[in-house]
Amino acid sequence: MNNSLNVTLTDELRAFIDRNCGDGTLFSTPTEFMRDVLREKKERLEAAEVRAGILEGYQDAIAGRTTKFSGDLKADMAQFRKRSS
Repeated sequence: MNNSLNVTLTDELRAFIDRNCGDGTLFSTPTEFMRDVLREKKERLEAAEVRAGILEGYQDAIAGRTTKFSGDLKADMAQFRKRSS
């Protein structure tokens, strides 16, 4: 699958890309550089979601909204859903 996207850049952004790809850099083409930048951004967003979930879990624990793990996650989740309804 080959998807392409044309993007208009400011001169400053184009110069930044050019400085980070080519001879003597980690990336041989602007495409490689942009893919890496996008992957890094995606990873940061996913990590932020995980951190938010962890913080939510801590807040639940602080507020006493916890249940003892029985060893059967499916059963525990079913019990939780039943209580939440």
